[in-house]
Amino acid sequence: MPIQRITPEADERVKRRALLAVFITIFVSLIGFGIVIPLLPFYAQQFQASELQIGLLFASFSVAQLFAAPILGDWSDRWGRRPVLILSLLGSAASFVMLALAPNLLWLFLSRLLDGFTGGNITTARAYIADISPPERRARNFGLIGAAFGLGFILGPALGGGLAAFGLAAPAWAAAGMSLLAAVYAFVALPETAHLVPAKRPSPWREMPVTLTRSPAARLLWMNFILWIGFSVYQTTFPLFVNLRFGLGPREIGYILAVVGLVSALSQATLVGRVVHALGEQRTLLVGLLLNIVGLSGAAFTHALPLFYLLVGVASVGGALALPCVVSLISRSATDAEQGRVQGVSGSLESLARIVAPIGGNGALKYSDALPYAVAAGLLASCVLLALRVRPPTKLSAPTTD
Repeated sequence: MPIQRITPEADERVKRRALLAVFITIFVSLIGFGIVIPLLPFYAQQFQASELQIGLLFASFSVAQLFAAPILGDWSDRWGRRPVLILSLLGSAASFVMLALAPNLLWLFLSRLLDGFTGGNITTARAYIADISPPERRARNFGLIGAAFGLGFILGPALGGGLAAFGLAAPAWAAAGMSLLAAVYAFVALPETAHLVPAKRPSPWREMPVTLTRSPAARLLWMNFILWIGFSVYQTTFPLFVNLRFGLGPREIGYILAVVGLVSALSQATLVGRVVHALGEQRTLLVGLLLNIVGLSGAAFTHALPLFYLLVGVASVGGALALPCVVSLISRSATDAEQGRVQGVSGSLESLARIVAPIGGNGALKYSDALPYAVAAGLLASCVLLALRVRPPTKLSAPTTD
């Protein structure tokens, strides 16, 4: 079957169809991911796993992504976004089959490592969106991908909980089936973008120090890293925080997180494009960061539950505005030939943030229940200082060779 390619001159209808295909691919993939994640602790307990081993099981996915994201991004530059997206979905399907058939704890770890190594959906999808989006629509389109991510993560756990009634392996089989269906859909419906580069160039890991220090994207990448640490501290300490301060149990926490996720997804789908059109990406980024700081600072110190709900909602809207803008600015600072590689470095830093933040955030709860949220607000305040010095990059041309 011939592969349809999207060129920069492609009409809007073709680009909209490609955007829908990426949205559906990520949405279905994240439903499969979300189905399994809440059940992992119970799966591990079947093999007498300790609390530490369960924590390491969750961390193993992010550790694998930390090392794999730059490589997958580089592959998407060399061989195309489409094959890397399909590979990541097939890798997820295989990992869920391993999970369903796991005879011991080692196999659980191997299944999460495989999913982490091949799971380059988000960073490759970002590179794809950068390929097909003009600068004025890029933040809005990144917001749509964020909405697909959020909605999939909301529906996945609910579906997984229902399927668990048929045994712990049932959600894993369902996730494998969904990932496989998403891979088939991507193969049939997802066009390729036209920006491919020669295979001979240095390893992305060898070039990473230059990317993080002297490239046009360097400051934005570090800002994104700090931003993700702040967000992850807030997200991963949320259950213990509300239990300590308000006495909420798992059911109430689950409801709150579902509502927060829905607010974030709807904000990314409906607000980002309008606000960026009115204010521009840099100002929208600043507004989002300021809303986050207000929300998290207030939530750190309020003891009134209704006010806490309101402040968490403000922070969620702020995150929904800030994240697509910083991703868009990063994409605009990279050439077409470097888009996947830069997004891969960004994804690697995000994985590192998701490893560091839970350790520091939950550790800080031993000293004060307000401390994690206050630290998160402080980190986002430092992002404001960096964002004030950012100048929206112009479109870079690909480097030429003599």
